[in-house]
Amino acid sequence: MAKSVFEGKWALVTGASAGIGVALARELAKNGARLILTARRKDRLDALAAELTAQGTEVRLVVADLTNDAAPQAIYDATEGAGLVVDILVNNAGLGQYGNFVDSNVEQELAQIRVNCEAVVRLSRLFVPRMVERRRGWVLVVASTASFQPVPFLSTYAATKAFDRYFAVALAEEVARFGVNVTALCPGPTESEFFEVAGASKFRGRGTQSAEAVARIGLRALARGKRTVVPYFAGKASALLVRALPVRVITALVARVARPK
Repeated sequence: MAKSVFEGKWALVTGASAGIGVALARELAKNGARLILTARRKDRLDALAAELTAQGTEVRLVVADLTNDAAPQAIYDATEGAGLVVDILVNNAGLGQYGNFVDSNVEQELAQIRVNCEAVVRLSRLFVPRMVERRRGWVLVVASTASFQPVPFLSTYAATKAFDRYFAVALAEEVARFGVNVTALCPGPTESEFFEVAGASKFRGRGTQSAEAVARIGLRALARGKRTVVPYFAGKASALLVRALPVRVITALVARVARPK
């Protein structure tokens, strides 16, 4: 088997305690990367670290809550700042909240912006300059197919994911000449606990993709330098369709499907 470009390199994965984050960690381990896993829940990180260590992967843990403004700097200080060369940054951590915006928990709305947007920018600003200096690096930003159109009743979540996608694509253009690849991974409904945490179980359906498939396709795209990847056919078709329709029309159609009962 051909050697992976990730082999032997340190990869930092945020939100590594569940869902796509766990799958990305396992897939990176299969590709020979060494792992720094970060999330809020230490017990889950410990369990994943034990699993991967038993398979021969070198693993470090940094327990951090990205709703805390100080968390990105703390993660950097414990890794790159402590002498670890982080060549792969996976901005995976994310939050959502489903329902009528006017009735929503405002702290959860703001937490989505802190984790999905602010933490992505802060972590990228900390780690990417070192990648540019070394003339190598890979950054994966987990966005969503929700980034391609407004999504009523997931209003803040979809807006944050549009931010993530545009941020990733623009950053990719800036740093490509320095040998740094940036990819926006845009999954659709994926088997994870996101639906329960966001209160959006109605979106779990037959088209739900496995986190393992999303991780495999996303990391393959990152290795190849692809700037945006939608990991399933229906999502690709939807992303193309919404470009052909007026925003008001597509928003009304999405609202009809997403409206709480």
